[in-house]
Amino acid sequence: MDNVDLDVLRRVAAWQREGHRVVMGTVTRTWGSAPRPIGSVVAVRDDGSIAGSVSGGCIEDDLIIKARQGELPSDAPALTRYGVSAEEANRFGLPCGGTLELVLEPVTPATRLDELLADLDAGKRVRRELDIASGQVTHSPAKGEDAFEITDSSLISTHGPSWRLLVIGAGQMTQYLAQMARALDYDVVICDPREEYADHWSVPGTTLVRTMPDDTVIEMRPDRHMAVVALTHDPKLDDLALMEALKSDAFYVGAIGSRKNQARRRERLLEFDVSPEQIDRLHGPVGLRIGARTPPEIAVAIIAHMTAERYGFHHVQFEGEGEDENQTASA
Repeated sequence: MDNVDLDVLRRVAAWQREGHRVVMGTVTRTWGSAPRPIGSVVAVRDDGSIAGSVSGGCIEDDLIIKARQGELPSDAPALTRYGVSAEEANRFGLPCGGTLELVLEPVTPATRLDELLADLDAGKRVRRELDIASGQVTHSPAKGEDAFEITDSSLISTHGPSWRLLVIGAGQMTQYLAQMARALDYDVVICDPREEYADHWSVPGTTLVRTMPDDTVIEMRPDRHMAVVALTHDPKLDDLALMEALKSDAFYVGAIGSRKNQARRRERLLEFDVSPEQIDRLHGPVGLRIGARTPPEIAVAIIAHMTAERYGFHHVQFEGEGEDENQTASA
């Protein structure tokens, strides 16, 4: 669940405390193109107020009308589809022939929304199972990769941080990168054993560790939901992290620095039993090639490249494909 949908849940909880009736809608299936992915959440209040989005606005408009007319489910969840025909697809703002399915879930004490939010605020990952017949919800710790499944009897979803980012170095650029990553629902860990940097770290919602970078990477056991970015410019720290991260399943491994510095880095990594194939996984200079100069601009380039890699857009041009025109001021 991304932060956009988490904000919807918080809004729903506030509406419920104010005494409003609320229905949540979760996208469970799509056919053809869809404005938002499976698992996205929308909520509509009894007076038509709405939070979240599942379309360009037309489906939300329909839900608002039904809420004001009292036509949304009030006792138990119900399945509904939009855009079954070409005419309806056009009416509801979906591509011609597209279809979107929602589970509409009235919010009741059985929804256990406050418990879910408390777990999420504590940084826990939660497996949520909704019994479609009764509306009863059960929670359990989420293990492994995200699960999302709809059957005739239940809707299973995973909530909480599923993507992790380890950044080596607690400098100024890391502050911007950490804030952006938190907005994208990454669980962010900062590793910096240097007192002069670590003592002044103050980004809310992140975890600072002072262990050596290679030990930190090994302890975190990077998987396909984790990125490692080295930003210290100190080979004694950055290379320690990279030599372990490049051997792992991390979906993204990057390091700051000019192309000349990256070439020397690759030579050093070969001496640490890192294979040429593993070194080829290194994004260095790190980030998309957008002409970034300042720390926040470079942070944007990094988070954008991580996002592209997450969604399989491996063809994008990265920051080091031209001359040393980027990241040189801070290299």
